[in-house]
Amino acid sequence: MTQSFDFIVVGAGTAGCLLANRLSANYRYSVALIEAGGNDNYHWVHIPVGYLYCMGNKRTDWLYKTTSQKGLNGRSLNYPRGKIMGGCSSINGMIYMRGQAGDYDQWRQMGNEGWSWDDVLPYFKNMEDSYEGESEFHGSGGEWKVNQQRLSWDILDSFRDATIEAGIPKTDDFNEGNNFGVSYFKVNQNSGFRWNTVKAFIKPIQNRKNLKIISKCEVNKIILKNKKCRGIQVFRNGKLDEIFANREVILSAGSIGSPKILELSGIGNPKILSNLGINTLVESNNVGENLQDHLQLRVIYRLENAKTLNQKANSLLGKIAIGLEYALKRSGPMSMAPSQLGVFAMSDTSYETPNLQFHVQPLSLDKFGDPLHSFPGLTASVCNLNPQSRGKVHITSKDYKIAPSIDPNYLSEEKDKIVAAQSIKLARKIISQPAMKKYNPKEFAPGIQFQSEDELKKVAGDIGTTIFHPVGTCAMGSNKTSVTDSNLKVRGVDGLRIADASVMPTITSGNTNAPTLMIAEKASEMILQSHKI
Repeated sequence: MTQSFDFIVVGAGTAGCLLANRLSANYRYSVALIEAGGNDNYHWVHIPVGYLYCMGNKRTDWLYKTTSQKGLNGRSLNYPRGKIMGGCSSINGMIYMRGQAGDYDQWRQMGNEGWSWDDVLPYFKNMEDSYEGESEFHGSGGEWKVNQQRLSWDILDSFRDATIEAGIPKTDDFNEGNNFGVSYFKVNQNSGFRWNTVKAFIKPIQNRKNLKIISKCEVNKIILKNKKCRGIQVFRNGKLDEIFANREVILSAGSIGSPKILELSGIGNPKILSNLGINTLVESNNVGENLQDHLQLRVIYRLENAKTLNQKANSLLGKIAIGLEYALKRSGPMSMAPSQLGVFAMSDTSYETPNLQFHVQPLSLDKFGDPLHSFPGLTASVCNLNPQSRGKVHITSKDYKIAPSIDPNYLSEEKDKIVAAQSIKLARKIISQPAMKKYNPKEFAPGIQFQSEDELKKVAGDIGTTIFHPVGTCAMGSNKTSVTDSNLKVRGVDGLRIADASVMPTITSGNTNAPTLMIAEKASEMILQSHKI
């Protein structure tokens, strides 16, 4: 049955849930929220450690893979993206991280008026409910809960102390504009459960009469007429249908989904589209280009005289204890975010602000999905916050069911290879400090035999893997070649915007969930203002 709404939000993920909440708050407007996945009533979504069972699970994950990566010595990576209500907020690492002031000031310097740090800080604060309460940098009473972690590890305290001994200061807050230092991450959890965007922004308002949530409904293409967006063509219940928008369609399908939908709709590079038999309705050569991601290098240490998750999870009694602690207290390993301790640092003295981020974990394994090692282990995953390498996402078929080609193009720039080598050296510097000596740490991966810069550059390609932060494929900009403008409107199309991580012109210095929420918060204000009567 054909329906029409004032606004259609495509994607009930991190950005889409917030947008649907804000737009439907004005009862003058009718809002449809469209989601390809199902509801979030899967128990592993809500138990924090459940991310292990959500990534790579067809119930919750699109199950994407990258192309073979030259910079990773020919390897292809699994590329998890949330296919469920809440999107990636239902399967991610739950870390609350805004990035640095300089990230947003750079966006403004690129011509994106209204996107400087001072401009965006109020939007971060507006949605936030910080355990610390209202302050200059934090909000209270918003929907997005930010809390301390409910566990501690002696080995992580020792790594923190070693980091300080290596010249990196302790900090209390990574979210005040300069995140230099070492601290435990703040997390999006509530009473030991994951806090996703469904709980935050949808469940409290799901009974609004002007809001229609349509799940298990996948977009085939945008309906365009004379370069005006009229609505979307979708498949639901095995049938093709159309849903019309009286005012706007807002794509919040993410850095993979949004460019895919644009290209399927005839918005993109004519060469790419014509090769697939798609008529170009709006030429936009940068659709799907400018892909950026954080590549993490997992430096693993074998320890002595240390308590880590490896021992607890590899014994029956340990597993029972873990389960009981979570059942009784909602704490312990089952409440763990994937990473607990964070470090932001500079790879060399040429940087004024951090260009490296460590995610430190009291565990070790060969690769994601493998069992934990039998020995006590520590992993110091480090990523280049500001990679120079740029990749791309493009469809390979006019069939919406076919996954797009995802080519992050990791380590294609020499500067990124140099930073990779430097980051491994910094991990070694920290682990060699007096605070860690009692554990007699031995480097398990990549291996101490790799010493020279050239050796470390190469081995970075062997151990590097995604940290799941794709951005930039529909980047906003002030020039006419950008996919979106600073108001997030798709250039060349009337009545179509994008509000998700794909609009970032450059990647933020840290985890990307909070910046994506901020983009949605700001977008909702822009949209409502433009339709204000």
